[in-house]
Amino acid sequence: MVSHCKHRWGNHAARRNGVRGRGVWPAALAGLALGLPSVARASLFQGETLDMVADYIAWVALVLAPLIGIAVFWLVHILPEKIAENKRHPQAKAIQTLCLLSLFFGGMLWPIAWLWAYTKPVLHKMAYGTDVDPEHGEPEPGPHPARIEPAGPVPVLGTEAEVKTVAAVRQARQRG
Repeated sequence: MVSHCKHRWGNHAARRNGVRGRGVWPAALAGLALGLPSVARASLFQGETLDMVADYIAWVALVLAPLIGIAVFWLVHILPEKIAENKRHPQAKAIQTLCLLSLFFGGMLWPIAWLWAYTKPVLHKMAYGTDVDPEHGEPEPGPHPARIEPAGPVPVLGTEAEVKTVAAVRQARQRG
């Protein structure tokens, strides 16, 4: 009686060669490994030079790499603060505080500071008429409506006729 086999040709070849199953490949790989050279060198250096190079690599890995990592971490975490200052964001001090807190909380608050630095403060514009802070750099171009001062003494007017008379006098002065 013939047993049912999944791979008919593989079973036949194994019976013919006297090898059962998949034992051919490990034996071939072992023979290939034995044919490779027996001496392998892992470094270009030898002796004292190898020890000295290993010491320098250890100093770089244990001291220099963490210092560079901390500096890069700090520089990335102050980016929202710098962006807020460049955009003259009116809440730049609050963004700066959030960046500082983010350093102590392992960067968990940093995405919030990043988004806050790029947002426009809508309520600040409604309250103050602008969405930039004039204290951060150059003043805004043109006069601000709240900062326009009158060109002379401000008269106290009682009737509508006096208001019309003063307006006519100012127009006449501007023309002539």
